[in-house]
Amino acid sequence: MSELTSLTLAEARDGLKKKTFSAVELSGAHLVAIDKARSLNAFVLQTPERAADMAKASDARIAAGKAGPLEGIPLAIKDMFCTAGVRSTACSHILDNFVPTYESTVTSQLWRDGAVLLGKTNCDEFAMGSSNETSYFGPVHSPWRRKGSNTPLTPGGSSGGSAAAVAAHLCLGATGTDTGGSIRQPAAFTGTVGIKPTYGRCSRWGIVAFASSLDQAGPFARRVRDAAILLRSMAGPDDKDTTCVDRAVPDYETAVGKSVKGLRIGIPKEYRLDGMPAEIEKIWEQGRAWLKGAGAELVDVSLPHTKYALPAYYIVAPAEASSNLARYDGVRYGLRVPGRDIIDMYEKTRSDGFGAEVRRRVMIGTYVLSAGYYDAYYLRAQKVRSLIKKDFEDCFKTGVHAMLTPATPSAAFGLGEKGGADPVEMYLNDVFTVTVNMAGLPAIAVPAGLDAQGLPLGLQLIGRPFDEETLFSLAAVIEQAAGQFSPQPWW
Repeated sequence: MSELTSLTLAEARDGLKKKTFSAVELSGAHLVAIDKARSLNAFVLQTPERAADMAKASDARIAAGKAGPLEGIPLAIKDMFCTAGVRSTACSHILDNFVPTYESTVTSQLWRDGAVLLGKTNCDEFAMGSSNETSYFGPVHSPWRRKGSNTPLTPGGSSGGSAAAVAAHLCLGATGTDTGGSIRQPAAFTGTVGIKPTYGRCSRWGIVAFASSLDQAGPFARRVRDAAILLRSMAGPDDKDTTCVDRAVPDYETAVGKSVKGLRIGIPKEYRLDGMPAEIEKIWEQGRAWLKGAGAELVDVSLPHTKYALPAYYIVAPAEASSNLARYDGVRYGLRVPGRDIIDMYEKTRSDGFGAEVRRRVMIGTYVLSAGYYDAYYLRAQKVRSLIKKDFEDCFKTGVHAMLTPATPSAAFGLGEKGGADPVEMYLNDVFTVTVNMAGLPAIAVPAGLDAQGLPLGLQLIGRPFDEETLFSLAAVIEQAAGQFSPQPWW
């Protein structure tokens, strides 16, 4: 990796401001790095010409003293975000060659603030997956390897391409979406920082929908400060999204380095799972010690309905997916497979266009919403969701400012190692993350150490609604204590 690609986002911002290097040079260095890392399959589309044009415009604004908060910063965008004039497919065959004429609100705000588009990153098809193996464009390979092994590992999912690109120094930051852990799990697997903001903090307009009451956009970065800088640009009200709150966006960067003395941190007993690897328990204990050493008060808390979160999630999310994906019928846009009549065309288009995991979830969702099963499954899952949310509210009422948990039940696993015969095995990767989406809360994953095989492990901090600032303060403590982790560039 070059000297320019090794910079943090904050360092690059300062270097551009001082004119130590140009935005054209910075984006050019990252485009070269992307070309050298094609074996990772992190990008499904590169935009070198657009990057060059945007970087030139950034240099002109910097020279004129009109630089934005992200002026000249090269970013990667998950393929779930619609980008005007740039192919956006949600990594699905059914959206082959779909080129939107509009820009998602989140990406439009990044471009407003001067960021540069490097390309679109790979992800699980329609964001449905935990390993980035369901993408129509093939799996992403993690930039990490186990000690003494060449086994290809997953970067996590669904935002695996974004996480891998950030970890491999192919960009200074990236966007992701998180429906049940799709930012936090890949961040933990790749040694990067990923935050899922409070539901409604970022607009969902222009993001391909998976489960509308759960989806939320957020950033990936290599440092907590960088993630804070990105979230400030991504967040904010939007009249085009009725679920997006009309609320001022704080300067999150000022929370990084702020004292955490006196903060009450909850340790949920339900997150101690039977058979949890000793290394996960050890890193969790280490995180508790770091926060206590920084002056935080640790308290045991209970979230009694946590055990029902995963099954409830895998009813609610597929139900909403079956409704959202009904629009892909071969009539209006995307793939169309001819048939004898319109019904035959629908069936053939959806059969060819959707991958196996998407078809599975659509069928589950259609089933739980069908007459005779709605009350037994979907309605009951929504009631459980309300109880999960109340568990968190009850804890926060006692004066708890945030909660500390593991981010994942293990380190990254090998491609093809899980979920082949039993999809539930793959779904269990979300056991620590889905509660946050069900409750609409903010949560951040931060690197906390390496396991015995040299792979990164992450910790998760869960916060009160719209209190991302506290999460950044606490995450910075863990980051400072744990140190930095980068993969060896085998690619």
